[in-house]
Amino acid sequence: MPVPMDAFDEVRPAVECLELLPGPVAAAIGSWTGTVPVDELRYVDTDPDIADTALLVAHHGPWLLEQSANCVVVAGKRGGETTLAGCVVLSHTRVDVNGAVRRQLGARKASFAPMDRAVGESGMEYGGITPIGLPAGWPLLVDAAVTDVPYVLIGSGGRRGKLIVPGKALAELPGATVLDGLGVAQ
Repeated sequence: MPVPMDAFDEVRPAVECLELLPGPVAAAIGSWTGTVPVDELRYVDTDPDIADTALLVAHHGPWLLEQSANCVVVAGKRGGETTLAGCVVLSHTRVDVNGAVRRQLGARKASFAPMDRAVGESGMEYGGITPIGLPAGWPLLVDAAVTDVPYVLIGSGGRRGKLIVPGKALAELPGATVLDGLGVAQ
């Protein structure tokens, strides 16, 4: 079975590409402390015009969809307070915002965060938000299926470039909670 690295001509250790990453992502990789060695995190240069999953998969091969994950920012609201959280699910699923997310955050209402707030507070670009380097204090919800993928293709924090990381590394990120059923069929 192919791995995401097989889809790209040049794959480099992400720690050697920090200058290509947004500040929060570069800082998180530069100070990596997980049990997965930092050199297992890889960077691939990609065309920003095909950064969206559907376009990237169409360009590089449909098999890549099963090994790609998306990170979205959600807003949970309760009693006048809003909690922002990152949610990571496999790309062929969608985030169960009104079920799993709402329950996990203890929110009365949950929805996708407004784009300007997600981008502004994460320090990342729309269409490239990644779980690596999200703000301290944000909960990070990771679908259990993502952690089972040997290597998963995720955003790099910008529309240009992607990261390829062992799925299990995402479970070790600050604030991470692994949940069964966070990603549901589309």
